[in-house]
Amino acid sequence: MTLNQLNYVITIAKTGSMNKAAQLLYISQPSLTSAVQELERELGIILFNRSGRGVTLTGDGAQFLQYARQLYSQYEDILERYGANCMLKKKFGVSTQHYSFAVKAFVDMAQQFDMSKYEFAIRETRTADVIRDVGTMKSEIGILYLCDFNRRGLEKMLRSAGLEFHHLIQCKVYVYLWKGHPLSGEAAISFDQLSKYPCLMFEQGDDSPFFLGEEILSDREYPQIIRANDRATMLNLMVGLKGYTLCSGIICEELNGNEFVAIPFLDDTENRNSVMEIGYIVRKNTFLSQLGELYVMELKKYLEEIQCGSRINTSIM
Repeated sequence: MTLNQLNYVITIAKTGSMNKAAQLLYISQPSLTSAVQELERELGIILFNRSGRGVTLTGDGAQFLQYARQLYSQYEDILERYGANCMLKKKFGVSTQHYSFAVKAFVDMAQQFDMSKYEFAIRETRTADVIRDVGTMKSEIGILYLCDFNRRGLEKMLRSAGLEFHHLIQCKVYVYLWKGHPLSGEAAISFDQLSKYPCLMFEQGDDSPFFLGEEILSDREYPQIIRANDRATMLNLMVGLKGYTLCSGIICEELNGNEFVAIPFLDDTENRNSVMEIGYIVRKNTFLSQLGELYVMELKKYLEEIQCGSRINTSIM
């Protein structure tokens, strides 16, 4: 087994095509096919299902890919730290639930580097994909939250993926809405007051368990629900349909603008205002790269400023 073969498997899995992978790797398709078949013989497993429509990973291949990414990532880390005049672009990726502060920290981190020498990626995505991305080393760091309702389910998923959760901040729940909303002037907003307006939630996929939801009280019955995939659409729906969402209340006006407010959620006996514990996830028994360490530092720096009130508007998405 060679590092080149590991890179071949990673590239084929990414493109889903032997031909496209060969083009990216600057080798002939017959040579690529031969190298993969040689690796399969050595391992005693079949890595890919081959068809006229491309290639897909087998069950054994998907499992092998996790280890291949881990080993190849460590190889790239060695080149990053010790390689002389290395032309390889250094990679760093973050997968996150839909938090503007996570993007803000990413921006502050990336601005400190010559981006022509790096391959950066930030993925605002579903909760399960955040866990999957970090587990397969597609991203080095993931950002998500735990609360009383979702903690058991998410911690089980993290253990199964070989991941660990690191605390960043705790916060109460807020109602996030447009400044032109009829409830925007309230000191606090109850669940009953929200019943006339559509609740906006980030889509988690068909048949996803409630604990994967990004919003507190995602298991409640709402008279009106609209699901969206991205923050920009969510903000548009807040303006156009007077929708709202329940969130951490952490507002990054630099990225989201100043047309939205976070108002404390007024809980009751049935709808408790659970504490959201936001943190980052990484693979167990691994050290963060230089970029990973800097990103976490920028996260903590921004969130500390939020807690101190230096960048806070109504409250501490």
